[in-house]
Amino acid sequence: MSRTSRLAGAVLAVAALTGGLAACGGDSLEKRKGGADAASARGGGDKGTLVVGSAGFTESSVLAELYAQVLKDAGYTTSIRTVENRELYEPALEKGEIDVVPEYAATLAEFLNAKVNGPKASEEKPVASSDVTATVAALEKLASPRGLKVLPVGGAVDQNAFAVSREFAEKNKLKTLSDLGASKLKVKIAAGDECEIRPFCAPGLKKTYGIDVAGIDPKGVGTTQAKQAVKNGIDQLVLTTTTDATLEQFGLVLLEDDKKLQNADNVLPVVNAKDAGSAEIAAALDKITKVLTTEDLVELNRKVDAERAKPVDAARAYLEEKGLIGK
Repeated sequence: MSRTSRLAGAVLAVAALTGGLAACGGDSLEKRKGGADAASARGGGDKGTLVVGSAGFTESSVLAELYAQVLKDAGYTTSIRTVENRELYEPALEKGEIDVVPEYAATLAEFLNAKVNGPKASEEKPVASSDVTATVAALEKLASPRGLKVLPVGGAVDQNAFAVSREFAEKNKLKTLSDLGASKLKVKIAAGDECEIRPFCAPGLKKTYGIDVAGIDPKGVGTTQAKQAVKNGIDQLVLTTTTDATLEQFGLVLLEDDKKLQNADNVLPVVNAKDAGSAEIAAALDKITKVLTTEDLVELNRKVDAERAKPVDAARAYLEEKGLIGK
C-alpha cells in the first residue's frame, strides 16, 4: 500500500481504531515481541535495545532500515517490527512497544487531529498545510500530550503528485500544474475514485489551478494500470507520489505543484519520549534527516522495487556511501 493511499484513509483508520484493536483480542505487540513479525535483532552495543516500526510498504521498510542501522552504529541493539496499519502502530508507539517510527508530518498530524478532535476534524478544521514549519508545530502540539516526541524534519518529502506523459508535456509546453490550468486542456485523471471529492485532488486542481477536469478514471493511486492509461493516452493525468520510482519506465514526468496545493508530508522520526527521547538518539537519527533528499528516496525505492535489492542492503549501501555508518 502506498503512503498516499494511507493518507486518503487516515480519518477512516481512526474511526476504525476501537474495532480494530478489539479484533486483535488483546494480542499486543509486546506479547508478540519474539514472534514472527519481529526482525532479527541487530547487534550494536550496550546502550540498550530499540524497536523501529515499519508500515510495510517499500519506502517505510527502507526508512526503518536506515534508522535501525544508524542507531546500531551509535551503539544500540535494534530490531524492526512491521505493523502495516497506523491505527495499530501509533498506539504501540505511545505504549513504548515500538520506540521509533519514520513518519510523514502532514499525514500524522491529521491522523492525530482526527484521533483527538473527532473523525471530521481533518475536513472541518485541518492542522496540516503546505507550510512544513506550521505543520510540524501542529503535529508537536498533538503528539506531546500522548508521550510522543517529534524530532526535527528534513527536506525529503513524499506527497501527492500529478504526472503526465513526457510527450503530452512537451507538446503542450507543460512544466507546472499552473501551465496545465492555463492551457485550458480537458484532462481525465487516473486515480482512486475518492479523487472526485478529496480537496488535494480534482476539487483542488480545479480551484487552485483552474484545471478542466473531465472525469476520474478509478484505476487507483500510482498503480501500474493508472500509469499505463496515461502512457497510452487514455487518461492525461495520474495521481501518484513525489517518490514514485517507476515514472520513467512509463515515460511520465511530474508537473510541479507550484502553488503548493499538497500538504507538507516531509519525512521525520517520531519516538516514544520516555523510552527513546534522549539527545543521543535524536542526534543519531538527525544524521539521516539532514542528508536524505526526495531524490534519494526515489533512488532507494527504485533499487528495491526495480532492482529487487533488499531494503537492508539498499539502506546499508546508502549509509556507507554518505559516510553515516562505518563500513
